[in-house]
Amino acid sequence: MSSPSSVIPEIKKTEPSFIELRHQIHRHPELGFEESVTSKLVAEKLAQWGYEVSTGLGGTGVIGQLRRGTSDKALGIRADMDALPIHEGTGLPYASEVPGRMHACGHDGHTTILLSAAQYLAVHGEFNGTLNLIFQPAEEGLGGAPRMIKDGLFERFPCDMVFGLHNGPTLPAGSFVIQPGVLAASSDTVHITLRGQGTHGGMPQHGRDPIVAIGAIINALQSIVSRNVAPNEAAVVSIGRLRAGEVANVVPDSAEMSLTVRTFNPQVQTLIEARLRELVEFQARSFGVEAEIDWRPISRVLSNADEPAALARRVAEDMVGPNAIIPLPTGAMGADDFSWMLEQVPGCYVALGNGVEGHNGRMLHNPGYDFNDEIISIGASYWARLTQAYLR
Repeated sequence: MSSPSSVIPEIKKTEPSFIELRHQIHRHPELGFEESVTSKLVAEKLAQWGYEVSTGLGGTGVIGQLRRGTSDKALGIRADMDALPIHEGTGLPYASEVPGRMHACGHDGHTTILLSAAQYLAVHGEFNGTLNLIFQPAEEGLGGAPRMIKDGLFERFPCDMVFGLHNGPTLPAGSFVIQPGVLAASSDTVHITLRGQGTHGGMPQHGRDPIVAIGAIINALQSIVSRNVAPNEAAVVSIGRLRAGEVANVVPDSAEMSLTVRTFNPQVQTLIEARLRELVEFQARSFGVEAEIDWRPISRVLSNADEPAALARRVAEDMVGPNAIIPLPTGAMGADDFSWMLEQVPGCYVALGNGVEGHNGRMLHNPGYDFNDEIISIGASYWARLTQAYLR
């Protein structure tokens, strides 16, 4: 954990109220584009503190704008708000009260961190320029960032730079990962439907079996990374869902599968898509079934621009010291649709260590995960210091 001196005293004083606010959001998780209660809470808080508030961007997104002085400089900071369709298993007193819904990725914490910073900056912030606080819906695979962009996010609220933060389980609490270049993978979700002809399980010759075809496709897809992607490139093709049939003695008409594709290189992303489409089409045809592929881009390769990354690191080093800035762990292919914003405006995405023990050490998207309340004030102090460093 970072030293107490890294936290701004005025933010530390308000910490208990923001921990309770985080628990309130955690009890009432909302899925992507359904964050009406969370959005209302965010908008009310920002308005109470004197921000110009705009709602409805990207459906349930909220923008809080604070102008000071005469400078044309403008900074954007983004937090995500949505939860996941997971049944919580923490047993905590503030656990989700909505069955099958849970803040299993810490977006409740990200929102709270930015609100804590927002209150401090409204009361104590000394800067010259415009601060745009972006509360984004639907980060979890539903396209909240590109929808906000399509709704005119950066036309209505221009930013010189834009920053985002995500908590990092298994990283020491209060540590930071900040570096230029690629920090997170692209993410594509692929839904494949095979349509054959159902028949009696005892007379398979009268049908066209989509299950046999999907089995062959599963094996064929494993060759993409091992035989088509160069060994020095990182890529993942992982199948997460299969659905076919209802009973043992009936060959079904159709079978479905869903998978995720991830890489750090846009050219590899294009290669995988082309090869996957070829394999699925020709494997399906060889078994006499038809294939339908629904390829959905979720996020782009997330790459931090040099100047914003240098600013972000400098602020963190001044705050917690250089020893608390750690490298990105190997083997991590997380993704975030903040990447779409970084394609529009130069910026930087940082990771803030969530801790390695107890619930806080569980990986994201796990029923036992919980955001670490002890890093709320650290994150809020970081956003406050970053704002004042850029908008001098």
